[in-house]
Amino acid sequence: MSVQLWTWILVGVTFALYFGIAIWARAGSTKDFYVAGGGVSPMANGMATAADWMSAASFISMAGLISFMGYDGSVYLMGWTGGYVLLALLLAPYLRKFGKFTVPDFIGDRYYSNTARTVAVICALLVSFTYVAGQMRGVGIVFSQFLQVDINLGVIIGMAVVLVFAFLGGMKGITYTQVAQYCVLMFAFLVPAIFISLQMTGNPIPQLGMGAKVQDGTYLLEKLDNLHTELGFKEYTNGSKSTWDVFAITLALMTGTAGLPHVIVRFFTVPKVKDARKSAGLALLFIAFLYTTAPAVSVFARTNLIETVRDKEYTEMPAWFKNWENTGLIAWTDKNEDGKIQYVAGNALDGKKPVFEETRGKYGERVLANPSAEVNELYVDRDIMVLANPEIAKLPNWVIGLVAAGGLAAALSTAAGLLLVISTSISHDLIKKQIKPDISEKGELLAARAAIFVAIVIAGYFGVNPPGFVAAVVALAFGLGAASFFPAIVLGVFDKRMNKEGAIAGMMVGIGLMLFYMITYKTGLVGLMDPRPSSEWWFGTSPEGFGTVAMIANVVVALVISRVTKPTPAEVQDIVENIRIPSGAGEAQAH
Repeated sequence: MSVQLWTWILVGVTFALYFGIAIWARAGSTKDFYVAGGGVSPMANGMATAADWMSAASFISMAGLISFMGYDGSVYLMGWTGGYVLLALLLAPYLRKFGKFTVPDFIGDRYYSNTARTVAVICALLVSFTYVAGQMRGVGIVFSQFLQVDINLGVIIGMAVVLVFAFLGGMKGITYTQVAQYCVLMFAFLVPAIFISLQMTGNPIPQLGMGAKVQDGTYLLEKLDNLHTELGFKEYTNGSKSTWDVFAITLALMTGTAGLPHVIVRFFTVPKVKDARKSAGLALLFIAFLYTTAPAVSVFARTNLIETVRDKEYTEMPAWFKNWENTGLIAWTDKNEDGKIQYVAGNALDGKKPVFEETRGKYGERVLANPSAEVNELYVDRDIMVLANPEIAKLPNWVIGLVAAGGLAAALSTAAGLLLVISTSISHDLIKKQIKPDISEKGELLAARAAIFVAIVIAGYFGVNPPGFVAAVVALAFGLGAASFFPAIVLGVFDKRMNKEGAIAGMMVGIGLMLFYMITYKTGLVGLMDPRPSSEWWFGTSPEGFGTVAMIANVVVALVISRVTKPTPAEVQDIVENIRIPSGAGEAQAH
């Protein structure tokens, strides 16, 4: 069977499974909608947490970034996995014992202030919409290539799918859908990795294959280093980022992970505090399967890509190359008009996004309308490396279709969790807690579902107009989480003296700084200003790492303000003391 037929079959089967679960797990109460009734088992919650956390950035884009960045890409591995450990040890059990539905709920009650709650809602919306932008781009990429539909139509189809299981089941439907999605995405990520590891090194374990010898007797990483240097690139196993920027990005990703509202809320879905600890440990194990495999996938993909295009004529390119050209994610401009693809160090185009000629070149190639003056002629979008890898390695068609289903599972699972955070922030933290406290449970459920619909429309817009590579966009979302939520939550648990004035001031300074830096050095303002160059970065800190600087500013401001203003009320200090006491914690129930 053809790739497209296999893709339709596998995507159709998995979507039917998701819809079936959504119908089975319909939410009948706000507790079902917000925290799945608080009755999810640690095993199911661990798998759902892993699927929620391993987004399109993890499945589609992380290995692609590492394949292009080499050693420098390790910041994503260290930051995201280290952050999960931080979340599991520092925050999850204490937040579960506190027993609220959402992160803004915790902040509003811990800091005895609706102003603090409102600031937290704004931060949750900013983090979630930035994060969901990356997921929608992932959905569009998969649909546009494998289902042969327009990328914008692909985004709309993906949003319709998320709408069904988020709208019907809330957290209950999303949780059990994510269990299925975890199984799909892991199978889809590991199967081609095992195939390619066997093909290239004879070792079926990708993590070991990455360090094994290839057929010519050289080690795979040594071969990739040699290929890189021959083409004028920096050695794959050496980094170019400064030590400070590596540290800043890693810490921003770590603390951002621990401050992500859609991940934190997962620990409110289990019955007891000890179950929160168990599910955190299981989720880390489930996450490790993908994260220890990603570096190997990046090495395999990079090696295969270079060997496919190096010094080859365009007419010799395999079918996968020309198929991906149709999506606009690969393009070639014959700058020296020799008919060969020059793939060397340097930029293939001017500007951040490729612009294409309306007509094809003389070989039928997709031509860049904004090529750079440098020698490199090939543009490759980093987000395609995992998706194209099975085709590059000439794996069976069913494996290629499986990867498409896995990419969709990764993007849709995280998108659903983020949309629920947006929904609950509006319906529970704004409407129920502040605007209309006497709203009925039925009215609150209706408001939550209406908020999901609006959020999906906005998320669809970001999918149609993506601001960058999936993982790069997601990294900015982590920076926003680090700058806003992480200090407020950690200080709220471990510093009884932290008061509402300090927390509010800290969050506002942190999120304000991060937003300013993102706009100035990453996204710019459409029609008004372009992003500033890297030569002007503060302290040599990239936008992906600036969350660390903004977080430090948040902590300093919060501590100073809290020490010069009125102390925290005694009853709040007692609550803080209580959530840190383990005795009897296993019997704590959500209230």
